[in-house]
Amino acid sequence: MIRESARLFTATAIFCLGLLVAGCSEKAVQVGVVLPLSGENSTYGEAILKGLELAYEEHLADETASLIVNLSPVDSESDPGKAGILLASQYEQGALIAIGAATSDEAKSMIEVIDKFDRVIISPSASSPELTGISSNFYRVWPSDFAAATKMAQFAASDLKVERVVVITEQQSYAKGIHGVFQPAFEGFGGEVVEVIEVPPGTSDLGGLMDRVITLKPEAVYLAGFEQGIGSMIQELRRLSYKGKILTTSAFALPSSIARVGQDAAGVILTQSVFELDSDHAHIQKFVKAYEAKFGEKPDIYAAHGYDAMKVVIAALTGRPALPGEVVKGLRDIKDFPGVTGSIQFDEKGDVRKFPRLYIIGDDLLLYDYNERVRKQQEEIRRRRAALMHKLEKIQKQASDMNN
Repeated sequence: MIRESARLFTATAIFCLGLLVAGCSEKAVQVGVVLPLSGENSTYGEAILKGLELAYEEHLADETASLIVNLSPVDSESDPGKAGILLASQYEQGALIAIGAATSDEAKSMIEVIDKFDRVIISPSASSPELTGISSNFYRVWPSDFAAATKMAQFAASDLKVERVVVITEQQSYAKGIHGVFQPAFEGFGGEVVEVIEVPPGTSDLGGLMDRVITLKPEAVYLAGFEQGIGSMIQELRRLSYKGKILTTSAFALPSSIARVGQDAAGVILTQSVFELDSDHAHIQKFVKAYEAKFGEKPDIYAAHGYDAMKVVIAALTGRPALPGEVVKGLRDIKDFPGVTGSIQFDEKGDVRKFPRLYIIGDDLLLYDYNERVRKQQEEIRRRRAALMHKLEKIQKQASDMNN
């Protein structure tokens, strides 16, 4: 499907350029796309590309659109160094703006490139706090992990009443960035991070590292990494019968990731940017239905952010001269854009203004809003308690009537 998508984009680009030569339009803009479509992070790249593709096709179908977009996605193969080289090639071939940097490591590799060419990149999902303000040419529709890590730290200390946590972090930018926020925040709320366990990338045998967690007996563990690593950590902790809370990040929010881990994932709590499949908003319902019709599955949060990234690029470019400075102006002019992942506008550092929520994975392996889940559980407890009290009162009345 992904390679087919890439071919579709290329063919459409040629078609659009043909229209330009024929004089059908006065404006064609090349947009670069660099995503990990193979390798360890392909799960994210594939989902993002599907959302991007849907938004692109909707633009093509819009007969009122004056903007012609030329797209040709390329595969970084989950290699940050290659991602930077490919982005440079996209700019050299005339890309005015790019969509890419699915991970924070890829984003970092691209910063020197975007500044060298003085071109903008929109990231659908790079979330490290270290990227905030790193370049005037870097924008992202996924919120910084600063808010997510802080929220989880407060939740663990204040709501779960956890005092001792072990942090398990992969040795990569995304994980280190979120750990770098979580630990001081948790300690600021009165908790103690008793140990930080670093996991080298690609580690297959986690037995010894997870044994250390069991020995330390923390009330909770906080897992920071990509979905495959987090999944392996969860499975190993369950195998060792760890009884504490397992907390993690939106990197594990993909339905495919949860399904691979299976019932071991039930009860895991994570933070995630808001994306509601069952939303009442018409534009979100339209997106979900169109995505299901095209791909035969429900969109996940990464597909939703890919969709929004493409929509934002189109909005920023429409009605403006095809000049680098105009791209920045277009992005800065975006206010309360109705994205499927929430209202979108950027602050002065290129970060989107969004706030994460807490979710819990249920026994059915679906994600539920944690606070809503707790509220419903409390209501059910009150309902059962009231029914029990009513039954007891009825029994006591019957006994009283018999005695009389």
